[in-house]
Amino acid sequence: MAALSTRLNGYAPYALALLRIMAGLLFLAHGSQKLLGLPPRTGPAPELTSLFGIGGVMELVGGALIVLGLFTRPVAFLLCGEMAFAYFMVHAPKNFFPALNGGDSAILFCFVFLYLAAAGPGAFSLDAGRRRA
Repeated sequence: MAALSTRLNGYAPYALALLRIMAGLLFLAHGSQKLLGLPPRTGPAPELTSLFGIGGVMELVGGALIVLGLFTRPVAFLLCGEMAFAYFMVHAPKNFFPALNGGDSAILFCFVFLYLAAAGPGAFSLDAGRRRA
C-alpha cells in the first residue's frame, strides 16, 4: 500500500490541476448561462447590479481565471465566499437538507474553492509561469 501511495504522490499536482480546470469550467458555465444565455436559461437575464448579476460576473470571470490558473488563491477565496453566501441566502431557507434545497453544488463548489485557496493551482497554471518570471 505504501508503494501505491508513493507512486501516486507524483501525480498530485496534475490531479489538483484537473480539479481546478474542471471546477473552473463548470463554474464558468453557470456565469455564462446567467449573463450570456448560453446554455439557454429559462428566465430573463439578471440585472448586472443585482445579487444574481454580480454573482454571474463573479462566476464568469472567476471561472475563467480558475481555469487559467491566474490569481488562483485570491480568486478561489472570493468564489468560496460567494458560494457560502449563495447557499445561505438562496438555498438554506428552502429546506434544511441540501439534496432537497438544491444547494449541494453550492456547498461542493464552496469547499473545492476553499481547497484551491489553500493548496494553490497545481500544474499547468499561469500562476506558476508568473512565479518563474
